Amino acid sequence: MRHLAILLAVNSSLTGRPLPAKTLVFGEVGLAGEIRPVQRGQERIREAAKLGFRQVLIPNLNKPRQPIENVKIMGVDRVDQALALLRE
Repeated sequence: MRHLAILLAVNSSLTGRPLPAKTLVFGEVGLAGEIRPVQRGQERIREAAKLGFRQVLIPNLNKPRQPIENVKIMGVDRVDQALALLRE
């Protein structure tokens, strides 16, 4: 199992560019670079909001139907999309 958060942390280390502060990342990465959903995604986002996280980078299939107050939700389907979002 490959985790999106670990992949992005390694990329951050190799490029010398830190991940944005107060950002939560979760999702599983397939061999072809697709981002797969994880269980209890909405619960994870709500708990992260309570802990002060202000943006989340997650699989599109884990995006909640209703917005979560004070949290910017960024959904991705592929690793290249996640990397592009973090470059902005």
